[in-house]
Amino acid sequence: MTDRDSDGSELDAVRDALAEAAGDAGPADTDDGEHDGTFLVTHADDGSAVLRDVDSGRVYTLSSNPGVAEGEAVEGVVAPDPPMNVSWQLVEVEERRHIAIEESEEPPTRRSLDLAADQAVGELTRTERAGTGEIHVISVSEDDTDQAVADVLDDADTGRTRAARLGVNRVEIRSAPGVVAVRYMP
Repeated sequence: MTDRDSDGSELDAVRDALAEAAGDAGPADTDDGEHDGTFLVTHADDGSAVLRDVDSGRVYTLSSNPGVAEGEAVEGVVAPDPPMNVSWQLVEVEERRHIAIEESEEPPTRRSLDLAADQAVGELTRTERAGTGEIHVISVSEDDTDQAVADVLDDADTGRTRAARLGVNRVEIRSAPGVVAVRYMP
């Protein structure tokens, strides 16, 4: 197999196989290569931006920045830039929101504390919030509580990705000795 095939069919087959193995439909998500979804802006400057699909993890490098900022969630449509289709354009925006990540002075709720008491150190329980969102309760050793909070804050992309997937705007971290509660809220 070479990339010199006159019709390119073998090379296309390899590209399709690689895209399928990656769990991604590739540029042919629609007939014209457009892909719609919810994206996290992981990098943005004056000339370009990088979006990551919060469901598939696929990364889209935009050839220009249409005004998005790092840390935003964007629901919209990206389309490949012709003729090479290696960079993308954000061609439609349905919704845009910044996702804040912050540590709260408030302690975890009684419910979070009760959940943590029923699980071993290192375990995580996911539970729905009253209303929209969810709460992740993590049991840690009391000596490691501050470091666990710092780890959650340092991994802002993961928190923002989860928040974008849930359709919420804020990630709040509450803690008490031995307990970290990560709250995904509107």
